[in-house]
Amino acid sequence: MVVVPTLTATRHTSSLPGLLVTAAGIAVALGVHRLVPQVGTLTWAVILGAAAANLNLLPEATRPGLRVATKKLLRIGVVLLGFSLSLVSIVALGGPVIALVVVTLFSTLAATTWVGLRMGVSRPRSLLIATGFAICGASAIAAMEENAEGDEDDVASAIAMVTICGTVAMVVLPLLQPPLGLTDTQFGAWAGASVHEVGQVVAAASAAGPAALGVAVVVKLTRVLMLAPVVAGVSLLRRRRLRTAQPTKLPPLVPLFVIGFLTCVGLRSTGLVPDPVLAVLEQLQTLTLGAALFGMGTGVHVASLVRSSGRAMALATLSTLVIACIALCGVLVLVR
Repeated sequence: MVVVPTLTATRHTSSLPGLLVTAAGIAVALGVHRLVPQVGTLTWAVILGAAAANLNLLPEATRPGLRVATKKLLRIGVVLLGFSLSLVSIVALGGPVIALVVVTLFSTLAATTWVGLRMGVSRPRSLLIATGFAICGASAIAAMEENAEGDEDDVASAIAMVTICGTVAMVVLPLLQPPLGLTDTQFGAWAGASVHEVGQVVAAASAAGPAALGVAVVVKLTRVLMLAPVVAGVSLLRRRRLRTAQPTKLPPLVPLFVIGFLTCVGLRSTGLVPDPVLAVLEQLQTLTLGAALFGMGTGVHVASLVRSSGRAMALATLSTLVIACIALCGVLVLVR
């Protein structure tokens, strides 16, 4: 009866240094984001974590706490992400726009994974890049990590590609609105359906004014909603593959954090959660996801990432072009 509390207390104590470092990292990420708002807090968290690790600023004692931040806080953050989504606003887009989002997302996901494998990019890295580009950037990559069965370098490579290509898209898309003759509503739908990170979508659509921004954010959040079925689908495929090889170590039928995410979407959609509470939950979502991505960043090995980034960059560029072209064609046909 005495041993269990002692072990628990020891475990919590061993996690404390890493959790304190994580808290400091996300605090700095929030501060730097205020100075350079074009780069999202989550992206800064990964960059700072990688910088701390590669500059040898992290003692070994921080490792247990960083692992806790990466695994446990990630799931909490994804669950809280559900409070960003309201089914009412998504339904208001109308059937054609929702169909556009779904077709664009799954086409990009399938094409990127298929081409990546044929280019010699590993299956985990191809799937992580595809997930990040098709759905919602670093958050989607982090949520897919376990089912993709990739390592820290795979995650780091996918996040780096999302950051680079998403930043380019954020700058280039507004320049294309006039020559393509897109209305503000069409441009907002295009940005929301094709740009990778939520922050990048906001930056791109803001250039066209509030009408474009409003459409872009709702379209983007519709993509975020697809995170749940995509992760659940990959989990089911992985479970089927492992059933014969490791019948006693199967992943859950549907990951618990996916169920939590959908529950939060449902709660937000009822309209019963007050706006002040939603504002607090949004901050908690940023803090937990940022902490998890800071922890992931500390596992990045820059030398290894540079050595293996050539094919990943080619795949990322192709994926960006695929999602942009499919989304644009759909917008020109379906959105007025």
